[in-house]
Amino acid sequence: MSSRLRWFIVRISQKIWVVAALYTVMGIGTAFVAPLIGPMLPDGLGDKLGSGAVEAVLSVLASSMLSVVTFSLGIMVSAFTAASGSVTPRATQLLKSDRTTQRVLSTFLGSFLFSLIGIIALNAGFYSDNDRLVLFVATILVVVIIVIAILRWIAHLTVFGLMDDSIRKVEEAARSALDHRLDTPFLGGHEGSGPPPGARALHHDQIGYLVHVDMPALQAMADDAGVDIHLAALPGRFLHPGLPALWIARQTASDQEPDDEALCKALTVAESRTYDQDPRFGLTVLTEIAERALSPAVNDPGTAIDILGRSVRLLSACADAREVALDFPRVWVPALAVEDLLDDVFPPIARDGSAIFAVQMRLQKSLLALAQIAPDRFAASARRHSAEAMARCRDQMLPSERERLNAVVEAIQTVG
Repeated sequence: MSSRLRWFIVRISQKIWVVAALYTVMGIGTAFVAPLIGPMLPDGLGDKLGSGAVEAVLSVLASSMLSVVTFSLGIMVSAFTAASGSVTPRATQLLKSDRTTQRVLSTFLGSFLFSLIGIIALNAGFYSDNDRLVLFVATILVVVIIVIAILRWIAHLTVFGLMDDSIRKVEEAARSALDHRLDTPFLGGHEGSGPPPGARALHHDQIGYLVHVDMPALQAMADDAGVDIHLAALPGRFLHPGLPALWIARQTASDQEPDDEALCKALTVAESRTYDQDPRFGLTVLTEIAERALSPAVNDPGTAIDILGRSVRLLSACADAREVALDFPRVWVPALAVEDLLDDVFPPIARDGSAIFAVQMRLQKSLLALAQIAPDRFAASARRHSAEAMARCRDQMLPSERERLNAVVEAIQTVG
């Protein structure tokens, strides 16, 4: 299975209709299997066990589940709207893919479809009492699943869409993408440092963000044509026809050229960024949340301080040295620069919180923590961001506040 297909399946599995479709298949399967299993049961068993109640139970399910689905969808839309207004619109992408919400709504919708199919099958008039018993047992199983789903939904609604829940989801998505990138810093290829002499540039014909790179496909095409492929952009980069998407460097004498269209298909371009292969996007969204919290309309420096702490926790993972596997020797990928990660977090918060001492102190202490955790990775960037943040806020602080900030700035300058 190709990386692109696997990525597509993962994206599709996050859709609500997938689980609902499984319930529909279950309903259709039960309708056809019941007449096959019914004759195997002892005569009269269905009548003794009350199989005649199945139609009434299915009718209750059909009417109640439709109302529950409508009500739950209203709650979900309200949560999306609240997250867009109080957190950031980029966080709604994670709320939409929340697994608990998807499973619960899919269960409600699927049980409605199951009961509808069951009612249609019963009214067709070709079920015996034993056949009805088989359908009754399947209905009881669905009812048990519904009860469990309702209990999970009630517990989930206490946090779904709230600020803390949204921030936690963004942090988890950023950590997942960052851990994956640290495990495969060059996506399984070599570290790229720019196109070699004589390389041919390939431009993507679409305009949008690079969201996924199918490395196995690039490796296979490079092997077939005897070329090396140098990526010019990492996931998260905005591509357009005027910007090279990759470079093709020939290493062996051959008349065969790789298919440019197939190469472009290995690079998935979308209208907006995603979290999967783009660790910088998660950090950027966290920073957006902090910026909104620092706006005059919200005035919530506590959230910005919380974001700084979470950012340190995420960035500290870059201090760990990890073994790098070379899975795609014909593909060269640019490195993810630590300086870029810090640029995504600290300058916007330093700018919007320049007049708030608590935010500036936490920002300086965050930079100091990173410099102390991994001086060789963070110290130089920490010193630069520390000086820039101090330059932004110096004139807006009291003398005593400047003195306390300067003490942390001096500590950062001495690290490394």
